[in-house]
Amino acid sequence: VLEAVREHGMAVEFAATELRADREVVLEAVRQNGQALVDAAAELHADREVVLEAVRQDPRAFEHATAELRADREVVLEAVRRKAHALVHAAAELRADREVVLEAVRQDGRALQHATPELLADREVVLEAVRKNGLALEYAAAELRADREVVLEAVRQHWSAMRHVAR
Repeated sequence: VLEAVREHGMAVEFAATELRADREVVLEAVRQNGQALVDAAAELHADREVVLEAVRQDPRAFEHATAELRADREVVLEAVRRKAHALVHAAAELRADREVVLEAVRQDGRALQHATPELLADREVVLEAVRKNGLALEYAAAELRADREVVLEAVRQHWSAMRHVAR
């Protein structure tokens, strides 16, 4: 079974129930294909090492982590570094964490849409977002959508950001 999942991580889907609960088997599977986490036993969705390995291989695996791990700052940072929109699956307190949100918008400015209202009004966070993707202006607080520097940065990055300028 280990050889099979080393070659094709998703083969864990066809493994017996006890093998899908075997940490060693699942670790090998997620190292090959992070999405193999989907077929792992539920208790392994709470195993920090297993989830981190899965996220490193495929950040989409983050959405299958337990709520506790979606509130784990290191796990969330790893996920958003690899896929900014993983922020949507992060616990609310981490969507309010300035460093986490900055990391996400540095990857994709439109990840700003998953931040809390306080961070949508944070000038530095919004500037980072619109520098990466001008269309992120859509998600900024109204006062920042009327801020000359923010608007210029957004339009410099993508001309059609003009449609999101506060009037």
